[in-house]
Amino acid sequence: MSIHALLTANLMTNPVIETIGKRRSVRSYEPKPIPRAIIKMIIEAGNQAPSRGRFEKGVVQFQPWRFVVVENAEFKLKLVHTTRPIWRKSMESMKETLPEMYEKVMMDYEAMDEPKDMVYHSAPIIIFVIGPASYAVSCALACENMMVAASSLGLGSCYVGFGSMVKGDADIVEALELKDDERIYGPIVLGYPKEESDAMASIRPKKKEPIVKWI
Repeated sequence: MSIHALLTANLMTNPVIETIGKRRSVRSYEPKPIPRAIIKMIIEAGNQAPSRGRFEKGVVQFQPWRFVVVENAEFKLKLVHTTRPIWRKSMESMKETLPEMYEKVMMDYEAMDEPKDMVYHSAPIIIFVIGPASYAVSCALACENMMVAASSLGLGSCYVGFGSMVKGDADIVEALELKDDERIYGPIVLGYPKEESDAMASIRPKKKEPIVKWI
């Protein structure tokens, strides 16, 4: 057993380290609602993330983020219709570079019931983490806290980058109350995991040992 594997085995007895190690990006969810108390708990975990301060009206303010929770089926459908063309265009670029993966993913897409949702994965909850574009690190830390918290509570999560590409739709921008200087981080989808298809499982990256330089 390598030193890395030995250390990992010992660290996995710590519940926090164990949760971090087990967290995965989940892309298939049960159609089961999440109690609002649990959603609030996950958001509060994000709210506890470290953040860089900023001046606002002469006062240093922390926690630059805000959260928009999407439960409404009609609004989720609007999100799907807005992001699906962007997703399809991105998939087309994979034809030459990753033909086998493209074939598997598109087979999944064609077999999927309407509305075909390869971005938000038909998750029961979508949480938009929104903050100033200059506070990307702080907002990313909040996202990570939320995903680790979700895993600790038996939920799956996924940071869906395509989901941030909705600024072209005026109704969505208005609903999210997006300002010109704000950016969407994520969004993060949440739900109770179900078994993924082979195609979805095949795009899960395998973790490699960390590259470390000691000085």
